[in-house]
Amino acid sequence: MSQTQNETNDLTHQGDLVLSKPNAEDGSAVFDLIARCPPLDQNSMYCNLLQCSHFRDTSVVAKVGDVPVGFISGYRIPSQPDTLFVWQVAVDSRMRGHGLASRMLRQLIDQVGQVNYLHTSITSANQASWRTFERLAKDLGAHLNTEVMFDHERHFDQRHDTEELVIIGPFSNTPSEQS
Repeated sequence: MSQTQNETNDLTHQGDLVLSKPNAEDGSAVFDLIARCPPLDQNSMYCNLLQCSHFRDTSVVAKVGDVPVGFISGYRIPSQPDTLFVWQVAVDSRMRGHGLASRMLRQLIDQVGQVNYLHTSITSANQASWRTFERLAKDLGAHLNTEVMFDHERHFDQRHDTEELVIIGPFSNTPSEQS
């Protein structure tokens, strides 16, 4: 068994995996988790504290015991209240390859309720995210479309790769109804 498999087994033996809304006390640990999850952009700890408090209803944290091993931040787009925008998906390296990102996304859609679309942005190089959201679209029986959201030159002044807007929907059944 590899060291990574041992680390994952050690982590999962500490307790059962629990998915829930985050709270402000999770902000610091979420900040540390995101720092361990390249290529994610790291925001300020203050931003993560706001995500875990002000945006807790549209975010989810996965914990083994008291240890956050996954986090998704999101929000409803103000001009499109039936659309959930997923800002970041972070999964601890010890938990990757076990479907945690997909499980958190399904939990989040159920938790938020009354959404027909999910939007996110992904750079072309982030193949793990592409696979996760393509799988989600398939599981929801929804279309997946893309367009440029923020361009490398026009928006990022050549300091960040182009972010593709991923649009999934419409979907009328929540993940729990599809099981």
